[in-house]
Amino acid sequence: MKTHTLSLLTGITLSLCSSLSSAQMMSFASPPQGSVWNTMSTSIANVARSKNNMNAVVQPFSGNRAMMDSVDQGLAEFAINDVNDVIVAANGMADYRDRERPNLRLAMRISPQPIGIFVRKDSGINSIKDLTGKRVAAGWNAFPLGRSHMSAMLATSGLEWSDVKQVLVPDLIRAADALSSGRIDATYFAVGGPKVAEVDASVGGVKFVPVASDEIAAAAMEAIRPAFYFSAVTPAPHLVGVDAPMQMVTWDNVLVVGAHVDDEKVYQMVKTVLESKPELIKLFPGFRTLSTDEPYKIYPGLAYHPGAIRYFKEKGLWHE
Repeated sequence: MKTHTLSLLTGITLSLCSSLSSAQMMSFASPPQGSVWNTMSTSIANVARSKNNMNAVVQPFSGNRAMMDSVDQGLAEFAINDVNDVIVAANGMADYRDRERPNLRLAMRISPQPIGIFVRKDSGINSIKDLTGKRVAAGWNAFPLGRSHMSAMLATSGLEWSDVKQVLVPDLIRAADALSSGRIDATYFAVGGPKVAEVDASVGGVKFVPVASDEIAAAAMEAIRPAFYFSAVTPAPHLVGVDAPMQMVTWDNVLVVGAHVDDEKVYQMVKTVLESKPELIKLFPGFRTLSTDEPYKIYPGLAYHPGAIRYFKEKGLWHE
């Protein structure tokens, strides 16, 4: 009787362990709600759950450094980030100079992401040069990525921080709130971000300020963020603040994954994203630019996860 009971309990325990293992949570580290990366991460997690039965959730953090640390340390599995930031994080440079983050891997290139400095429509600011002497979001202690991004965009017109009135903000969302309340004249955001639409509705209209995109502007920008480039953006219903075609500073959104994540899980996540474009577009129109034809791209100092490489090779997308 005791032997039978022990065997039964052992079987139940093994069954429970197996169930817990198969239902292991996978989290996306992201910025706060209202940001493009949070919206994208939430969309991917929803599709992963509904289409591929993956137990994925989104875990908001204050900023990019906290996101990269959580993935590097195994506290989160995935994150969407600017590839420039992943390069400096992995190699222990700039805002990450305290140490290297050796466990960061790439799962895929997701899409190009235009960004811009935006202002109220009635501000009288029509160019980056017009920001001279204006109140501009600065500091970015909780979201250090903001410093380099703002610096790069100011540099396209030869401006430095000393040319503007610096108003300290902690992060993207608070900076947008400061623009809405009238405390600052300009801040930046990813084009298509839900928060931009919120500010637009609260102040009677916002607009993105065009940047110079000639060779001098490109050199000044690349000296700050070498993987930035310019891309043409045209008006669309979901691109609030873009009222005319313009060139905008652009990075590549990439899906970052921890080296600790199982190969099969990374393979399934990459497969889910690249084979679910219609479903993702319904959740967030920004996925129209999902790079299904070029999800693999070489970046300096970064390695791809073996699970992602397996998928790319199967689909003929991998090249040495």
